[in-house]
Amino acid sequence: MSPATILRNVLRVLIPLCIASTVYLYLYPVFLGCAFPLPPQEAGKTEPESSATAFQHTLRQHVAPSKSAAPFRLLALGDPQLEGDTSIRNYNRESFPHLTWAIRHLTYKTDQPSLRRRLRQVVHDLVDVFFDDLFDTAESIRKRIDLFGNDFYLAHIYRTLQWWAKPTHVTVLGDLLGSQWIRAPEFNRRSSRFWNRSFKGGERVPDEVAAYPAEEYELAGLLGVEDENAAAWRRRIINVAGNHDIGYAGDLTFERLERFERAFGKAAYELRFELPISDPATNATIYDPESNPDSDRLPPELRIVNVNNMNLDTPAFDQSLQDKTYTFVNDVINTASAVEFAGHFTVVLTHIPLYKPEGICVDAPYFSFHSGGGVKEQNQLSADASRGFLEGIFGLNGDPSAPGQGRGRRGVVLNGHDHEGCDTYHYINQTEGEERQWKNTLWETAKTDKYLGNPDIPGLREITVRSMMGGFGGNAGLLSVWFDENDWEWRFEFANCALGTQYPWWFVHIIDLIAVVVLVLYGILQVAAAAGFDFEKRPKVSVPKIEISEHIDEIPDEKPAPVSNGDTKKG
Repeated sequence: MSPATILRNVLRVLIPLCIASTVYLYLYPVFLGCAFPLPPQEAGKTEPESSATAFQHTLRQHVAPSKSAAPFRLLALGDPQLEGDTSIRNYNRESFPHLTWAIRHLTYKTDQPSLRRRLRQVVHDLVDVFFDDLFDTAESIRKRIDLFGNDFYLAHIYRTLQWWAKPTHVTVLGDLLGSQWIRAPEFNRRSSRFWNRSFKGGERVPDEVAAYPAEEYELAGLLGVEDENAAAWRRRIINVAGNHDIGYAGDLTFERLERFERAFGKAAYELRFELPISDPATNATIYDPESNPDSDRLPPELRIVNVNNMNLDTPAFDQSLQDKTYTFVNDVINTASAVEFAGHFTVVLTHIPLYKPEGICVDAPYFSFHSGGGVKEQNQLSADASRGFLEGIFGLNGDPSAPGQGRGRRGVVLNGHDHEGCDTYHYINQTEGEERQWKNTLWETAKTDKYLGNPDIPGLREITVRSMMGGFGGNAGLLSVWFDENDWEWRFEFANCALGTQYPWWFVHIIDLIAVVVLVLYGILQVAAAAGFDFEKRPKVSVPKIEISEHIDEIPDEKPAPVSNGDTKKG
């Protein structure tokens, strides 16, 4: 069989496999039915549409844009953790150090008291070349390839969901990088990979836009309005500071915080977006100190609060940085709308999850401390720090006589850190009297037990987004928030979309590469054959002709005499 025939048969198998796998990989949200939750399309309905309806709506969005989607759609990505030199065994050193030492011994560039010891050391070094250096070099090469591919694997998730799901905003919920201990050159290399590979096309939130909480503020944009500002927010990435970016409270220094903010944007700020109301009659119902002072309706507004909660718990390495964080949280509380008013919604973005007792999520509460003091590691915030979010930022309270009956402000908390992810509900039962305390359960359980909407059980949903790393399925969170004009309150829903581990991503691209190589080789053979090269040509073997026609007359006509059966003998 000729080489061209072999390659042609190989292509008959490879090409259909490559087309099918590549189409699936690059359209995986379509095949998985991923879509931002869709607000109810019928008047009077409060629950979002089914996932199938949301998918169909997203599909139609690519043909004819529609305004029926949620005005705020947040693509939430957790813990990419870009690794670098610290994960490469032989980084910044030669690949075969034992071979170098063997050569130095043989060339008398080392001190050895005798030839016997010198030769013995050479033998030891040569053994280490095979049992240490070869394995270290092979693992280092594998890791470098893995890091290179992982950057583009993360980029595939970001780019594909940006195209398909059409988010209005994007956030990365901390641990952008893989270590807070890296030095400045490596930090700069990983930051460059983040912006030029994994999140290419994304932009940090400008410092002038990332506002500090204040009574008088400028809007960061309008929701539901297609303009240049909305296009800019689709490119921007709201980066949250994580422990692998700046360190826990016991590690956080001004230098680490400063380099993070220089590369990825401020670590603590707020953004306010307003949803315009076009109906004059509805606008007339909104609170106005002069024309409508008795109304409890505020203009529909969504507030995003990016909180650096890495040093909320004590002891901290730098007390001034911790004081700054507490001041920021207090200013967020002081500039929030009164709980008696409706119309505002708060999305808190942070890294470390709120406190939950063991058994709720995969990560149980855990704290460890440096020997000299300072938080070394923590899986969750302390119960006291968590209460600051629930009772402070969101105004929830177990006392029914508190302002707004203790029901607080509408909102949701999104965070990362726990790579497995978790969806929970924090609540407090006001009917338990003096014994009441904050409790936690899974979100699905809260819905089943009918905690939601119960006026005696105020609560808040917290979504810990599963990591987008390959080891955790390449997950992405899809948060939709929309406004219900009938009840004058914001509603939201959350969905996950997971690509799967990194191995199928590698498989598809390797198979595609093999197919391209085979196709090129097949093309070369075809061109060569057209040019006159015959790869099937074989040398001819000359066989002498036997002329028998002239000897035919010499063959006797007599038939041989029959042989008697009796003459036959057995040997």
